[in-house]
Amino acid sequence: MPRFGVILAAAGQSSRFQDANYKKPFAPLAGRAVWLHSAEKFLDREDVKQVVIVVAPEDRVAFTEKFGANLAFMGVTLAAGGAHRAESVRNGLEKLAPEIDMVAIHDAARPCLAQAWIDRVFAAGEKTGAAILATPVVATLKRVGPDHTITATVDRTGLWEAQTPQVFRRDLLEKAFAAAHGGQPTDEASLIEALGHPVTVVPGSPINLKITSREDLKLAEHALKALPAPKLSGPAHPFAGDDLWR
Repeated sequence: MPRFGVILAAAGQSSRFQDANYKKPFAPLAGRAVWLHSAEKFLDREDVKQVVIVVAPEDRVAFTEKFGANLAFMGVTLAAGGAHRAESVRNGLEKLAPEIDMVAIHDAARPCLAQAWIDRVFAAGEKTGAAILATPVVATLKRVGPDHTITATVDRTGLWEAQTPQVFRRDLLEKAFAAAHGGQPTDEASLIEALGHPVTVVPGSPINLKITSREDLKLAEHALKALPAPKLSGPAHPFAGDDLWR
C-alpha cells in the first residue's frame, strides 16, 4: 500500500473573504472551523500516514493557542507558510516523514470532500504519478477589460476547472519544485506540467467548492449535508462542537 502524506494549504491571505475576525480556513462552518472539516476527510484513511497543515507565520501563535490540542490529538504537523503558495507547499513537503512516497495537496478551504473522490484521485495518482480532481467548465466564459466591458468570449471546449486534492509521487513533486527556480504557479499540477510529465484529470464535483467569499460558507453548509457521513472509529474527535477560532 502506498504511504500518503497530505498537505493542507492554509497560509493564504484570504483577501477576498473580507472578514475582520477570520481568515477563510479558520471561519466557523457547521459548528467547527473550516480546516477541521477538510482535515477530518483524511484522518481515518489507512493509506494516509501523515497530515501537515501550512499556516502563515503571522497566524501561528493564535492558531496553536486555539488548535494546539487538536493538532496533538490528530497527530497533525504544523508548517510555516511562505510568501506564495508554492513556497508554502514546499515548506509542507519538507515536513513529511522520509517514508512518505505519495503526496496529496488539498486546499484547507475545501471542506466538502467525499471519500469516493479521494479514492479515485489517490488511485489515479498512484497509477500515473500525477493526478488532480477537476470539473469541466460549463458556463460561458467572457474575457473582461479593465473598464469592465467584454473583450472576448472564450471557447470553453476542453477547459476544466482544477480542484484539490492534487496527488503526486513524492520524488516527482520534489523534482518539479527543484526545477521551478522560484516560479509562482497557482497550483502544483502546473509544476508537474512544466516537467513534461502528464497529469491525469479525475472528474470531481461542483460540491467540492473552495470557500472564497463569506457567501460560500452558506453554500458549503448545505453541501456538507449532501455528503455521506464520515466513518469515525474510536473516541469522538475533540474538535466536535464549538471549537472555533475567533
